[in-house]
Amino acid sequence: MFLALFVLWIIFNGNFTLEIALFGIVIASFVYFFACKCLDYSFKKDILLVKRIGYFLEYVGVLIVEIIKANVATIKLVVSGRYDIDPVLVTFNVHFKTEIARVLFANSITLTPGTITADVTGDTFTVHALDESFIDGIDKGKIVDILHRMEEVNG
Repeated sequence: MFLALFVLWIIFNGNFTLEIALFGIVIASFVYFFACKCLDYSFKKDILLVKRIGYFLEYVGVLIVEIIKANVATIKLVVSGRYDIDPVLVTFNVHFKTEIARVLFANSITLTPGTITADVTGDTFTVHALDESFIDGIDKGKIVDILHRMEEVNG
């Protein structure tokens, strides 16, 4: 976090001089100290973030690919002129240890066109989809695997 604060300081200043760098180190130190004391932040959380950053980047990449694929499928469904669209409401279970994984998974489903997470209760997800083919393998996909691996990383 300290490094990110320092880099932001340099970027927002627009140029780099020794005076700006030294002042940035002082300001970043104060903000980092404040975050550790008042916002329940710690160096351990920095280490945990570094461990998870690779998984997060993989998650974002897979999510972008899935959004593109869902866009293409939704466009094909709409442009095909098929008027007998058969929306479905499916309930399935995916076990996650943390609430943040459940939220990320539910939001990932909602971000992909043609699907909406209607309800999350514990490990039970209820998803509405424009077509049944949009739900195939949703509970065993790459995003589920990545989120499980992110949960395994602990501090």
